[in-house]
Amino acid sequence: QVQLVESGGGLVQAGGSLRLSCAASGRTFSSATMGWFRQAPGKEREFVAVISWSGDRAYYADSRKGRFTISRDNTKKTVYLQMNSLKPEDTAVYYCAARVGGIPTDYRAYDYWGQGTQVTVSS
Repeated sequence: QVQLVESGGGLVQAGGSLRLSCAASGRTFSSATMGWFRQAPGKEREFVAVISWSGDRAYYADSRKGRFTISRDNTKKTVYLQMNSLKPEDTAVYYCAARVGGIPTDYRAYDYWGQGTQVTVSS
C-alpha cells in the first residue's frame, strides 16, 4: 500500500515556475515507479512525467520535455516535479501516482493516487 499527498500547486504567471511535491507513506515507495499526471476541466487525464524506482530513468510527455523535471528522494519518500516556463495551457489538477513494476505512461496502469493539487497559470 502507498498513500500519496501532493503539495506545491498554486497560481503563477506565464513564464513562472512551480515545484510540486508528492509525499508517500508505505513500505513500497522505494520500489515503486512514480508518475505525474494532470487533468484539465473537461479533458482526459494525461501523462506528464514518470520516474523509475531507482531514479535512473525518467520519461516525459513531448510537450513537457525541457520545461519539466521529475526527481525523487527515496530517503524522504518524496517525488518532485519542477515546472519551468509555465504556460496557461499547463493549467490543470496535477496528480502523482504509483505502481510497482514497469514504467508506464498510461494513467490506467497506476494503482495508487494522490488527491491532486491545482496549478493555475495566468496569461
